[in-house]
Amino acid sequence: MGGRSTSASSEPNTPRTRAMPYRSMVAYLPFVITFLVAIACGDCRDAYAEDWICVGGDRGCMRYSPLAQIHRENVSQLALAWEYKTGEAADGKAKIMECTPLIIDGVMYFTSGRLKVIALDAASGEEIWRFDPMAGGPSGFPLASGGVNRGVAYWTDGQEGGQRRILHGTSDGRLFSLDAKTGQLDQAFGIGGVKDLREDLKRDVSRMPYGPTSAPAILDDIVIVGFSCGEGPGPAAPGDVRAFDVRTGKQRWRFATVPRPGEVGNQTWEGDSWRNRGAANAWGGYSVDSERGIVFAGLGSAAFDFYGGDRKGQNLFANCTIAIDGRTGKRLWHFQTLHHDLWDHDLPTYPNLVTVEHDGQKFDAVAQVTKTGFVYLLDRESGKPLFDVEEKPVPASDVDGEQAWPTQPIPVRPPPFCAQSLTAANVTNIAPANRRFVLEQLKKLDSGPAFNPPSLQGTVVMPGFHGGATWSGASFDPETGLLYVNSNNQPNIVTLVEQPEGASTRYKITGYHKFLDQEGYPAIEPPWGQLHAINLNSGEIQWQVTLGEYPELTARGIPQTGTENFGGTIVTAGGLVFIGGTKDEMFHAFDKTTGKLLWKTKLPAGGYATPATYTAGGRQYVVIAASGGGKLGTPTADSIMAYALPNPN
Repeated sequence: MGGRSTSASSEPNTPRTRAMPYRSMVAYLPFVITFLVAIACGDCRDAYAEDWICVGGDRGCMRYSPLAQIHRENVSQLALAWEYKTGEAADGKAKIMECTPLIIDGVMYFTSGRLKVIALDAASGEEIWRFDPMAGGPSGFPLASGGVNRGVAYWTDGQEGGQRRILHGTSDGRLFSLDAKTGQLDQAFGIGGVKDLREDLKRDVSRMPYGPTSAPAILDDIVIVGFSCGEGPGPAAPGDVRAFDVRTGKQRWRFATVPRPGEVGNQTWEGDSWRNRGAANAWGGYSVDSERGIVFAGLGSAAFDFYGGDRKGQNLFANCTIAIDGRTGKRLWHFQTLHHDLWDHDLPTYPNLVTVEHDGQKFDAVAQVTKTGFVYLLDRESGKPLFDVEEKPVPASDVDGEQAWPTQPIPVRPPPFCAQSLTAANVTNIAPANRRFVLEQLKKLDSGPAFNPPSLQGTVVMPGFHGGATWSGASFDPETGLLYVNSNNQPNIVTLVEQPEGASTRYKITGYHKFLDQEGYPAIEPPWGQLHAINLNSGEIQWQVTLGEYPELTARGIPQTGTENFGGTIVTAGGLVFIGGTKDEMFHAFDKTTGKLLWKTKLPAGGYATPATYTAGGRQYVVIAASGGGKLGTPTADSIMAYALPNPN
């Protein structure tokens, strides 16, 4: 049955829409006052200490909490406080939940695997309301990226008793505005509370995947939306950054991520290859500097991901960290982390807004983690790298018609946080038979350094299509200057196939293939999954630990290997880094200073989402969506899991 919450009280669910109980309103009154103070001081982070106001924690997406009730000395006592089930696993199989919940004034808001928005009492897990965007039937548009969703955005007008809205973007290309108290549609927004995001495009994309998969961002009374769209071959929808009036749904501005003639960057596209070019999209979401009014994004690769013979050039603003004036849509600066992408190495996440210290001076910066395994640390106002970046020569392409870019920008510091190549020297070593198998396969493939272009015989891509870093992104500790990022070491193989004359594209690929041994484990030597702490003040890796385990390999006496992982970190003033993400379905807490594992627990299914932490009723909780499934293909569930100390001090 849907909407069940399991807690110590085992109270039945309340109706789907209800007013908050009086006792809860009284308990949360201090948080309401705190929230109003926050509005008065311009969205300052300290005033939100009890809450998790957006998927990145704060608007700048540090994913840091000043809460410390749960800390190094007591985290081993962490226990399940309540479990909520969405009811979407009734047939034994649920869709993946990659959402990070928001917690505001004692209410939790999250998205289910089937795109419902659900509000819970954050202290008990009791359902308050739910909204189903598909209640009226499917929209008829295709679902981008399989219909996944990573969360919602929250907006308020800051007035006591005023407007409070939940903004929910769905991957079929719609944006919903809901009353945060009731879950009802805001009739003043769009048409009946719904904005058709295909409007205003001046191009027919009705048959193309086009819609948000990551949470929108908020600046003042503007909601900024990023889009997932096709990446080719063939036509694809535009990846433009778009902003809308949060009250009416009217488009306020649109920034073209593939510049048109007369715009900066258009010359980086040979001829008219810019025309109707798809992708170069901010599918991973945004971070916002509310004080400066700047919106930051990491942009994806341009379509087609693996062949660029029809888009010769550097291809701005694909693969760029970009800063946009959030009130006008004007580009302020950009930094391209990869030229003329041929490996699907799009920027999968927003940059974290950080403050670092270099040469005795403090700098406001952005830290962009990448699939290629690098951190680019850029001045927040100018985009200038704070550590040197060198253009290094990379291999040329032998594919007819292709012109790989001759150099790629490599930071001098920090060093890469994942393997940069697969050769005979670093193939798997978990057993002699596995090593022999991989070496035989490697002889048939084009392998070597990073940025080795795709080929007709098959090319090993390392880092693989899923990084390095993924949409999981990173978290930042302002106390220490440490950035925490989880990574994958999973090589892929890409093989181009020439198409018949007259086809819409010259080349296709044979598929998205992992390079695995005969047992199905990664072809590279372990660790296959890691967690890293990177000092952004010094540019050094402070520590790194193996993340995840294959119990069957441990039983064979093989040291912990780590696993491919999806779902990121948060960091707290209590000295802890929390992360799920691993294929072994564990939820972990690490010492943020040393990397020592202090606590772990088995989830009902893989926690392929980034957690959140908050206080409700004087008690600190850590919450994570546990649904399994997804790219790792593990068993599924439909649970939201909240943990707390049994007897908090």
